[in-house]
Amino acid sequence: MSLITIEHNPSDERLKELGVANWEIWEKEVSKFPIDFDETETAYILEGEILVTPKGGEPVRIVPGDLVQFHAGLDSDWEVVKPLRKHYSYD
Repeated sequence: MSLITIEHNPSDERLKELGVANWEIWEKEVSKFPIDFDETETAYILEGEILVTPKGGEPVRIVPGDLVQFHAGLDSDWEVVKPLRKHYSYD
């Protein structure tokens, strides 16, 4: 199983069902840094663009409108290509 799963442009119903509008917002300037996930994060990208490269894997491009799960156990390097704004929640 992939440690990053992306749902492109989920419906408004799906976002409502998940309660995305009530999740916290995280913002990050253009930068590069490692992130290791010890719990699963679900994020909905509002603005910006990131390239997430799992250790030993191929980069994954994530853009506005993507609903992403970063699964527990993912060790990754992030490159924020355009300033990022996302809703996020932990399981």
